[in-house]
Amino acid sequence: MTPHDERELEKLGAFEISFKLLSLAKNNDKQNVFLNAGRGNPNWIQTISREAFARLIQFGVQESQRTINQPDLAGYTENAGIHERLETFLNPDNSPADHLILEAVNYAHQKWGFDKDAFVKELTDGVIGNNYPVPSRVLKYTERVINEYLSSTLYHNATDKELAADTQLFPTEGGTAAIVYIFNSLKENKLIHPGDKIIINTPIFTPYIEIPELNDYQMTEINLKSTEENNWELEPSAAAQLENPEVKALFLVNPSNPGSVALSLQTLQAIKRAVKKNPHLMIITDDVYGTFAANFESVYAVAPYNTLLVYSYSKLFGATGWRLGVIGVHKHNVFDDLISQLPAEDKKELYDRYRHVVLDPNEMKFIDRMVADSRSVGLYHTSGLSTPQQIMECLFSMAHLLNEQTDGLDNDHYIQEAKRIVRARYDALHKGLDAPEFDDPANAEYYSLIDIYDLAAQYYGDDFAKWLKDNFEQVDFLVQLSQKNGVVLMDGVGFGSKPGILRVSQANLPDEDYAMIARQVRDLLADYHEQFVKTNQN
Repeated sequence: MTPHDERELEKLGAFEISFKLLSLAKNNDKQNVFLNAGRGNPNWIQTISREAFARLIQFGVQESQRTINQPDLAGYTENAGIHERLETFLNPDNSPADHLILEAVNYAHQKWGFDKDAFVKELTDGVIGNNYPVPSRVLKYTERVINEYLSSTLYHNATDKELAADTQLFPTEGGTAAIVYIFNSLKENKLIHPGDKIIINTPIFTPYIEIPELNDYQMTEINLKSTEENNWELEPSAAAQLENPEVKALFLVNPSNPGSVALSLQTLQAIKRAVKKNPHLMIITDDVYGTFAANFESVYAVAPYNTLLVYSYSKLFGATGWRLGVIGVHKHNVFDDLISQLPAEDKKELYDRYRHVVLDPNEMKFIDRMVADSRSVGLYHTSGLSTPQQIMECLFSMAHLLNEQTDGLDNDHYIQEAKRIVRARYDALHKGLDAPEFDDPANAEYYSLIDIYDLAAQYYGDDFAKWLKDNFEQVDFLVQLSQKNGVVLMDGVGFGSKPGILRVSQANLPDEDYAMIARQVRDLLADYHEQFVKTNQN
């Protein structure tokens, strides 16, 4: 690429730049093994819930054949006695998946008083997908199971011990759909306007930077930067900016993407103090990486009234292709209260928007407005995440709750193994680069941010680092790393970090590849340094 090509490339988002580099890396000059550490999809999967899902499909087909049984055509399921028939169908002594299903039903019955037939009916109809989602927002029993999972993994230390019971859920097509639905409904319901001031903690997942800038929203972003010098942690003093009533919203990823560091207890308390002074502050927290940080606590735990909680099952359970996300909101929340305080003209407009789908739009909760808006209101009656996807969320959640019951709080053996995987890769990368590690429980270690200019100064001195920065476009190192060495990383600038920061995913490549990535980075810096020496000699 020419410098002009690179300048044009820098106009794209981080993911779009990464896509452009893939073909260069696959046909790299050195014919190295192609290594793409740009994407965050894990290269492991959780197995037992998937096996349980498959077994429930088999049972669902058999159940349906009880009412109509023709070649390739079966009927409907019946509630009466379905739990007993499931017990007869399953073989828990020889199948861990069968054991999981029966244990899940018994656990739900004993802990929450679920009717066994009704719960099994929801699981069965859900996996075979024979009905519309009813209720459209979330299946009845599935909502309770997911809530308990979220409570266990994201906010079990909350002072409000009834928080899970008071949380309403909207399962979505992954966390990305959740983000889109939230922004859209905030706008449609007059809660955000062009020019509103919002705070974004960077580095952050790129859509949180890009969406507010689109013509649909045109909000004014206030950037709270987390820095490498502070190990990508947000300072509690920075959170004080949230106290300003002119600030309408805070958008954050916790632990951060790509910084991978969870908010400290001090910062959480600073946010809690801020909402007391700015009680109408709206907070959106994306906690997808929370299970990878020790003793994690969500912003939702300390400010539930103000917070929309977003979670995705994709990273922990290896389910990026399933598109499994969820939005959580407290039944008493700032979003509903702000809607109730809108001017009469705005209320009239919103009444007309939703009057064809509910009897009293004025009483319609914000979370249900998001469901309606997700299907352009008119298709509200067919909205909701597909029932097979909801049941997959339920089964993933149940597997954790049962593991927790056996292994003890914070000791789910599956989560511990997932954390061990990313830790080993994090170690291999940093040792290969001779780069300092941030050894702290708050570090989820799912991503690493590598400052290429710092490494250049460390290996060859400040003069070389300055030459590298002054003579090449910021993406040149990424381009050359792909074109010459066959390695794809991501540009940190697209996430809101400074030039020279590269994001490495510790999720999607075999363990041994991370030492290889370190070698390729060092080799390329050596190539640049050779050019630097020749330039100075001339």
